[in-house]
Amino acid sequence: MQRLKVDVAVIGAGTAGLVAYRAAVQQGARTVLIEGGQYGTTCARVGCMPSKLLIAAAEAAHMLDLAPEFGVHAGEKRIDGAAVMARVQRERDRFVGFVLEGVDTIPDADKVRGHARFVAPHLLRVDGADGEGTEIEAARIVIATGSAPTRLPVLADAGAGVITSDDVFYWQDLPRSVAVIGTGVIGLELGQALARLGVRVSVYARGGSVAQLTDPVVLRQAGRVLREELDLHFQSEIVKAEQDGDEIVLCTREGGEERCARFQYVLQAAGRTPNVKDLGLEHSGLALGPNGVPLYDSRTMQCGNSHIFIAGDANQELAILPEAADHGKIAGDNAGRYPDIRPGLRRTPLTAAFTEPNIVTLGASYKALTAPGKPKFAVGKVSFENQGRSRVMLQNKGMLRVYGEYVTGRFLGAEMIAPRGEHIGHLLSWAVQSRLTVDQMLEMPFYHPVVEEGVRTALRDLAHNIAKGTSDVDPDEVEPGT
Repeated sequence: MQRLKVDVAVIGAGTAGLVAYRAAVQQGARTVLIEGGQYGTTCARVGCMPSKLLIAAAEAAHMLDLAPEFGVHAGEKRIDGAAVMARVQRERDRFVGFVLEGVDTIPDADKVRGHARFVAPHLLRVDGADGEGTEIEAARIVIATGSAPTRLPVLADAGAGVITSDDVFYWQDLPRSVAVIGTGVIGLELGQALARLGVRVSVYARGGSVAQLTDPVVLRQAGRVLREELDLHFQSEIVKAEQDGDEIVLCTREGGEERCARFQYVLQAAGRTPNVKDLGLEHSGLALGPNGVPLYDSRTMQCGNSHIFIAGDANQELAILPEAADHGKIAGDNAGRYPDIRPGLRRTPLTAAFTEPNIVTLGASYKALTAPGKPKFAVGKVSFENQGRSRVMLQNKGMLRVYGEYVTGRFLGAEMIAPRGEHIGHLLSWAVQSRLTVDQMLEMPFYHPVVEEGVRTALRDLAHNIAKGTSDVDPDEVEPGT
């Protein structure tokens, strides 16, 4: 049994863990990085990057479908599924390679391979694949173990055709058909991309949610827009699934009626679960929440008043790469200079689903603004159906809703399903973080013709509603997912 004594032990070498390791080292702490799986972050290997490669192929196929509406005729469309997946994997491996190059710069003495578990609050046991163990006595510990796709009990042991999003990026060819379970970001991105690449796709949602949206008006619009392209089933319960030959028979219940359909694959995309179950947290001395995640301060990433910090997907705050990197920096800095604990930089929330149109939220969400005890706020809106540049591009679908504070006129946030929404989201999140007022935003330049002119329309509507003290639309009148 090898024994180590260090200042900081970081469990997990994903985005948050790598950043935490480097931050702790920069603070002068003797630090080790523990990893039991493959090096290469979730984003690079099975997340953000390979999914965007698949989406890029789908966009190319979709533009061929749209071309005749521009008077352009390209001939018969042919999708080579094997070539699509070969490019996805080839480019994915390049992105993973960049991460591995960074890992290679870490001294071998600082890398410990194996699965870590708490034995005591300051003591970790790491079981290596070769059967050799390492005991690490650490003055401080950072938990950065990431997350994994959630597996639904009703689909357990149903057969080899039940997969998660991680499996998609190892396909050698595109499948004939896929049932997607979940209308979160992952489910909608993969579902739309596969459908545009000629795969028969049905998407099932237990409720009426669409990605990260909470504004019921935008939710309703998103449901309408996505249904134009996807076989989308809201309020659908998964009853059972079983393998029959090379297909899965999936049975669902909608409105009291049970229906069964056959698919080559059933893709579970019902969220992600923090990887904290097998960490031996019962020996850590930490207070745990009902989800098994240690209770922590989101400003410092410190668990209670302890020497332990938690960062990235493991804390179940917001499972996106920019947040994981920020968490890792805060946790690593504080672990490195402990007991000098300081709040770190927390940026304005910004999330995006790379569907078409993009689904984006930023700043304060509608749900947060309407929480009990919160003051009333003004709403402005714009539809992209008749927005000039959107019509030029044949992307004139969606809606943007913006929120502002009465009296001060400060811009608070927005939710949207919008063409080029990934770019609009950045502009508006910068405005929130800069604490701009709506009037100040309207003083900014807007070129013509650009999609951002739709933003100006929404802001003008918001400014008008702030000035008169009310909004034209009562958002509570609309039910989501209808």
